[in-house]
Amino acid sequence: MTPRRPSASRPWKAPLVVALLAGWASVAPAQAALLSPLAGASDTPAPPWAFAGLPAQTLPATRYGVVTLDNQRVLQVQAPRSYGNLVHRLDAAPAGTLAWRWRVERPVQGADLRRKGGDDAALKVCAMFDLPRTDVPFVERQLLRLAESRSGQALPNATLCYVWDPTLPRGTLLDNAYTRRVRFIVLGGLLAQWQTERRDLGADFLRAFGDETSTVPTLNAVVVGADADNTGSDTLGHVAGLELLPR
Repeated sequence: MTPRRPSASRPWKAPLVVALLAGWASVAPAQAALLSPLAGASDTPAPPWAFAGLPAQTLPATRYGVVTLDNQRVLQVQAPRSYGNLVHRLDAAPAGTLAWRWRVERPVQGADLRRKGGDDAALKVCAMFDLPRTDVPFVERQLLRLAESRSGQALPNATLCYVWDPTLPRGTLLDNAYTRRVRFIVLGGLLAQWQTERRDLGADFLRAFGDETSTVPTLNAVVVGADADNTGSDTLGHVAGLELLPR
């Protein structure tokens, strides 16, 4: 039987509250529009990378550490029935090319991104766009305002996440099961093997959010995440070489 999440966390993943990346606004923006390295000599990611969880989170926190794997320093991401993201704020950075390498050792058991009960990912890399609130459909604008009044935080208007998922065809585009303010592009892979990704953020944004705008906004943040709270899984993955490059 799939374990149930603690009731205290449910309001923060309900449809009315779209803070999938709640806490990002409390992270200070970087001075430059380039990403700082995910992994260095320290055993933890260095600022401006910072953990962001749910307000008053009762769930276990997804763990982020730096380890040596295949003779290189990489980010290790562990999600033991947990939630939480690693956020790098940006100050109006152009949406260029996002490049990285990742691998998953332990995937989500029972993942199904098309439904709320399976909305977990062993790894995801997300870009948060500064889409004007006026471009958000009216009903969703009201939901955002309601969520912000309850959380006391400014919430992102448009987030595009690349999700490591072995169950759906590569390139699948779908809305997050809880909110259309977050949309997924699936990038599957083989277990325990490095996979290199290089994505045109502008083209992918227009593919995902082209029903709302024909203009590519600047970036507020880049996020690395993993969560396994819906399925009760215990996942493990690694990310390396994350870069934001000109197109």
